Amino acid sequence: MTLALPGISRRRHLWGEVWREVVAVILGGLLMAAQIGGDARGYRDPGTWIVFDLAIGVAALVLLHWRRRWPVGVCIVLTALSALSVVASAASCIALISLATHRRWRPTLLCCAEALVAGYIFQLLFFTDAHNGFGEWITDTVIGVLAVALCVAIGWAIGARRLLVANLRTQLAVAEDRQHLRVEQARVAERARIAREMHDVLAHRISVIAMHSGALAYRKDLSQDELHESTAIIRDNAHAALTELREVLGVLRDPTAAVLRPDAPQPTLGDLPNLVATLESTDGPVDLTMPDDLSGLTELTSRNAYRIVQEGLTNRRKHAPGQAMSIVLSHDDDLRLTMRNGMPAVTVTSGSNELPDSGLGLVGATERAELVGGELTSGRDRAGDFVVRARLPWPRDDS
Repeated sequence: MTLALPGISRRRHLWGEVWREVVAVILGGLLMAAQIGGDARGYRDPGTWIVFDLAIGVAALVLLHWRRRWPVGVCIVLTALSALSVVASAASCIALISLATHRRWRPTLLCCAEALVAGYIFQLLFFTDAHNGFGEWITDTVIGVLAVALCVAIGWAIGARRLLVANLRTQLAVAEDRQHLRVEQARVAERARIAREMHDVLAHRISVIAMHSGALAYRKDLSQDELHESTAIIRDNAHAALTELREVLGVLRDPTAAVLRPDAPQPTLGDLPNLVATLESTDGPVDLTMPDDLSGLTELTSRNAYRIVQEGLTNRRKHAPGQAMSIVLSHDDDLRLTMRNGMPAVTVTSGSNELPDSGLGLVGATERAELVGGELTSGRDRAGDFVVRARLPWPRDDS
């Protein structure tokens, strides 16, 4: 949906030119009739100057079409012609109004002074019997000044309105661009959120499937119970991964479905012991230490902390399978999370059961920490262990 104001159509432009010409013709005809009725010199019977006045007026009306391209020049020429023709004086009024719409004082004052001088010249050349006294000249001067001031005021008001409309057009265009930018940013943020959720959930389950399927392929000494346990783990995680993937794709195809259907409960730190227990027997020992009371922690922070720990466990499975891992969560002013695991002395070769590395796990974990106002760092320490440290805000109880 566009917010821009509609522009001027060609039909509207032509109509604007036509009605201005009609106004100039009507005003010129009235002034001509006033001169003839007032028995002005040159307009008396037989009225020899009437034909020349009309000819000059027609030329002025034609010249009026170029007032927008050359506003100052056209106004000066038409004002000069008004000293010889009352029909041209009507066209000069339209030109003066058009010049005043540009809201420039110097050319407008110049044309106003020229209009007053042209009026004096016309009165001297085509005087009537009523203009013999000094009082009549003063009256004509006041009327001329008021007429010129009225033209300037009309033009100035039209110019102010056009400037206001132009500013509104600019503001609406900027608002439309900002709206498009906000929509695009929202789309990018939603894509990043979906990608982060898919990576955190699916990468964990698929890595479990890959590890157990690799064990089935390379180990020939598994007992029947161990074989059944591994296949059950592979089956359960594959079903869970497909279910979660189907939910995400369903939201992408039909966003209204997510509104109509209630969201499934998301895991939080309260579910962390169960996650560690399910992986400890297959991935390696995990020493988990966490506060007993998590009631003051927000659900968003708790869920992001859970995902960060889940990503750490997935990375341990990929890069340091079987290595001991310690997970420590503590609470001072904020929630402090430290994950540490040893690294294998020999790197697994590419031809063995190595899990692919997407390179997005720690990036997503860092984004999760920053989204709630925290921070995350990762890397090897001096002992050679891989350490992930995160700080997540814990709301203070000021009551």
